[in-house]
Amino acid sequence: MVGAVMNALAGGGTFIGFPTLLFTGIPPISANVTNNMAMLMGSIASGTAYRDRLDVSKRILIPLLIASICGGLTGALLLLRTPAHAFMRVIPWFLLVATLLFTFGKRLANIRHLNVSHEASVRAILTTSFLIFTVTIYGGYFGAGMSIIVLAMLAAAGMADIHAMNALKSLIVIAVNSIAALYFSISGAVYWPQAAVMSAGAIIGGYFGAHFAKRLPQIWVRAFVIVVGSGTTIYFFIKTY
Repeated sequence: MVGAVMNALAGGGTFIGFPTLLFTGIPPISANVTNNMAMLMGSIASGTAYRDRLDVSKRILIPLLIASICGGLTGALLLLRTPAHAFMRVIPWFLLVATLLFTFGKRLANIRHLNVSHEASVRAILTTSFLIFTVTIYGGYFGAGMSIIVLAMLAAAGMADIHAMNALKSLIVIAVNSIAALYFSISGAVYWPQAAVMSAGAIIGGYFGAHFAKRLPQIWVRAFVIVVGSGTTIYFFIKTY
């Protein structure tokens, strides 16, 4: 429930769910897979709560979702075919860049003229779709901090309304986790009893967390994203190095 609330506000819920599953004795890859399944339920719940804040045209939304599905599937394939320890070493750097991108993303958008709006150019849409594709590969593979990275990408793409960003982020995360969860289910890597219990908590946390986030001033939510991003980056640098 706590992890889903964090994901609804900004991200970082995996840093709650994943270690919890490890503490119960589940192997790392299966813990990651099971957490993915549970957080999917939370993302769907928060996405439902955010639906009134979604303000993206179909010509932008569809390419981003296609890129997310392709990236999520690619990451899921990599997870079950490669050792995770090598990828773990780049996670702190990934999160550091993401936090900096989110913090200074609006200024970067002004410099690069990459603005994903209703009148966005084809180049802007393709560029953002490619960036989302690369991020969602990571999301399908591990996913810790993916929401923060997606928010960073959207900020760099010129989005300014944090609630609209959270609404679009929820859809992207749902697309990634859905295709990854489908592949993981077929592969038999999910611990279903734990996934069921976590999913119940994630649905409650995701739905009410999103409603709570919409009532907060945007500057508070942005500050929370930066704090979570900084904290998770520091945590992974300490844990990894």
